[in-house]
Amino acid sequence: MTVYWCSFAWLGGEQPDAGVEIRTDQGRIASVRTGVEPSDEATRLQGLTLPGLANTHSHAFHRALRSTTQRGKGSFWTWREDMYEIAQTLTPDTYHLLARAVYGEMALAGITTVGEFHYLHHQAGGRSYDDPNAMGEAMFAAAAEAGIRITLIDTCYLSGGFGAPLSPTQDRFSDKTVSAWKARVSDIRVPEHGRLAVAAHSVRAVDPASIAGVAEFATSRPDPLPLHAHVSEQPLENDECQATYGMTPTGVMASAGALDGDFTAVHATHLTADDINLLASSESTACFCPTTERDLADGIGPSRSLDEAGVTLALGTDSQAVIDLFEEARAIELNRRLSSGERGHHDAVSLLEMATSNGHEALGWADCGSIESGAAADFVTVGMNSIRLAGVEPQNYLEAVVFAASAVDVESVVVAGEAIVTGGNHVRFDVVSAMSQALSTL
Repeated sequence: MTVYWCSFAWLGGEQPDAGVEIRTDQGRIASVRTGVEPSDEATRLQGLTLPGLANTHSHAFHRALRSTTQRGKGSFWTWREDMYEIAQTLTPDTYHLLARAVYGEMALAGITTVGEFHYLHHQAGGRSYDDPNAMGEAMFAAAAEAGIRITLIDTCYLSGGFGAPLSPTQDRFSDKTVSAWKARVSDIRVPEHGRLAVAAHSVRAVDPASIAGVAEFATSRPDPLPLHAHVSEQPLENDECQATYGMTPTGVMASAGALDGDFTAVHATHLTADDINLLASSESTACFCPTTERDLADGIGPSRSLDEAGVTLALGTDSQAVIDLFEEARAIELNRRLSSGERGHHDAVSLLEMATSNGHEALGWADCGSIESGAAADFVTVGMNSIRLAGVEPQNYLEAVVFAASAVDVESVVVAGEAIVTGGNHVRFDVVSAMSQALSTL
């Protein structure tokens, strides 16, 4: 048994509790006590301790694009060509190195679980590796070495856009048929630190009948798999979907039987009122990735309308333009302020829930995302003595962390009861050197 003592911890209420003792045993929280002094055996965590953060939507290899796509003009569609170019260079070995560094960066930022939306399945040109799941295995291994949990969201990708043939750069993403995709996914070996989820990449890349096949595969398991999809990221996607199918992307997903409590619509930026009602009535989740959505000029999603309709919201870093869940959280509220001219749409508690319990639930880790007896022993301590947070009174800690903290304020990260970040440093490897080495191979 390991004992941690937190000067302050957020246990889900409107304000943090003081003097919180967390006892962990075999990777889980055995007990939580509040208002106590630290025992001699306790590891002291000074600052505000939160449940581990969940990054619900990640493309690890996009980290290689950071800064390289920031010159000149363009759009999502021109950025995508740069992304395809990087995708062509990766092998299981080089992707493992890159993902290991990216997941190390996530750990330093307080992310204890990542949802890797994975479609880089095969060799350039589309030929399978000797192990058809070699790239997915590389993701599992990278997360293990970085010390975080991972949900591999294995993604079905079949066409180059609304029935168009795959381009040469898209061949390695595709299993060509939904049946072949199912066969490959059925052979994935999921390690203890991992979970499996599935995805239909988008209505651009997967036709309605194949979306139905992916959804059936997800729901037919004894334990249904989470199902994710990119939905209405771009207006052009909506226009082409209407022209092809006579309905919105959300409507296509609904007609294919994809919407339910295990479904997550990623981005959900350009939704109609009917789309929002469909997501709400099916108890689906919407995952926003604000730093990517603004970087790619995608737009501002209707977070307030979704929230008011009862749709659960989660957060992701997507393209890794920034890896900082505090930035993603506050952007939900600040974007809404910009678009509405009003303040106070999403409070600090609801934004923290998006970054913790909501994201974990969407990734199939219902036992993570809270600090309570029986939960997984994953928690993150934010130091409250940086220039960004100094002088804040404890009753305002939640607001300070959400609206002013940065990833660099993370002092300690514990996953399954084991410290993987202490004093702001990863205990297993030098993440900066690992990132430099990984990027030099591309």
